[in-house]
Amino acid sequence: MADSTSIPADAGGFERPAGLPSPAPSSATTASRSIASSLPKPRAHALRPGSAKEDQVRNFVSDRMLHISRRYVKKFGIAEPDDEVVGYGSFAELCTDLESLINIIWKTGTPSLQIPYLLNIASELNEWVTSFPPSPVETFAVLRKLDHCFASLLAGHDIETKEVLPGFENGLRAGMSRTDMVRCKSTTESTRVLIVDVMSKAHGNTEEQDEPDGDDQLLTADESESAPEGPSHRSRPVWEGETDDDELLQMDVARVYENTLCQLGETLGEKVGEPMQISDD
Repeated sequence: MADSTSIPADAGGFERPAGLPSPAPSSATTASRSIASSLPKPRAHALRPGSAKEDQVRNFVSDRMLHISRRYVKKFGIAEPDDEVVGYGSFAELCTDLESLINIIWKTGTPSLQIPYLLNIASELNEWVTSFPPSPVETFAVLRKLDHCFASLLAGHDIETKEVLPGFENGLRAGMSRTDMVRCKSTTESTRVLIVDVMSKAHGNTEEQDEPDGDDQLLTADESESAPEGPSHRSRPVWEGETDDDELLQMDVARVYENTLCQLGETLGEKVGEPMQISDD
């Protein structure tokens, strides 16, 4: 989606890049490489604090966040024929707007803008994701982008290309404060718990609608001692004869914010971001 992102001329004088940077060869996973290449290359230097360009970008991003919030609220109201703002019909629609906004924020190359706005998006996402039927593909695409951005901002360099980020030429002083890190840790850990629940219920609802039988049906409470209250109370659904798609979904769930939590653990000196326990027990 990054290749279709355009930044208005009044948003700090940015121009759409002619092409996206290719990720440097590394041992990273294919999924991680695709996220690195889907983000636009940040501008060469951070915007000067208090400059007209910084104010223009700040106003533009704030307006876009307000627009997304208004469309989210409209989802719960009765649409009027003359409404200029139409509520989101699906979480995929909301993710489309979020990805575009994340691309713009990343392109600013300005930590003083990137950190607060991305933290705000991550926080709001925890409410938004529970208010729609699940859209796994779009949800994980947004989460992978946020993970890449947060981990890179914590490290001071792009975690894939290893290039020093704008604003970090003199070290990590321009990065997250300890307060930012604590907020980031709380938000990302909450997201991991929410995503397990959302995706578990999604699969459970699908199974009920399809009325499965045989090896593909969801184990009931009587069949699984680890889940006495049914599938919605497990750490994840338990299937017999799980498919490759199920395994991929579980891997995506387990990897939510894994890079961010690893960086936070190194920076804060705490054991955070331990592998998600996804088991039948």
